[in-house]
Amino acid sequence: MVSDVATEVRLATLDEIREEAESCTRCDLYRHATQTVFGEGSNEASVMFVAEQPGDREDIEGRPFVGPAGRLFDAILEEVGIERKKTYVTNAVKHFKFQLRGKRRIHSKPNAGEISACRWWLDQELALIQPAVTVALGATAARALVGKPVPIMKFRGATMQSDKGWPVLVTVHPSYLLRIPDPMDRHAERRRFVEDMRKVKALMKEKALG
Repeated sequence: MVSDVATEVRLATLDEIREEAESCTRCDLYRHATQTVFGEGSNEASVMFVAEQPGDREDIEGRPFVGPAGRLFDAILEEVGIERKKTYVTNAVKHFKFQLRGKRRIHSKPNAGEISACRWWLDQELALIQPAVTVALGATAARALVGKPVPIMKFRGATMQSDKGWPVLVTVHPSYLLRIPDPMDRHAERRRFVEDMRKVKALMKEKALG
């Protein structure tokens, strides 16, 4: 399980952990990425969204969710009434993994070792934020949080238990919506993602009342 090598949690502040992560060499991805892309958002966020890894744009700017998928994500959060500034967004892996095709850097999926190596940083974020709701955006995030491979389409919209015992709502990554070629299929999948975010909002309200 991913968590076997990521059990130490050293409480500090988010700023201290973020600064420390800038010089992370826990796996080899740092050798080619521009920089570490740490999470950002409210220190008192009731929901934490965990995605896969930074994309090309995020790697250059040093911030999560600033590319096309991030803009779509922001639009859908606004549509369902979740304030982005009151959330915390991060990635399971903090460095951009890619393959060069000419001058283009094409996303490459992180492997189990890279997910495991980066789990330490995710544990620090979770311990400091202590979100009431945690959302896995895609298979890599779900694996990092649950501790084993998760078939996303089978469990999409469902709440699973993390390897640390707290609930994780599983859904697709917004970039999945952008890759669907057929407009009707893309629209249908967007509606499903909106419904998943409505479930997140309902969980946030339930936890707040509880």
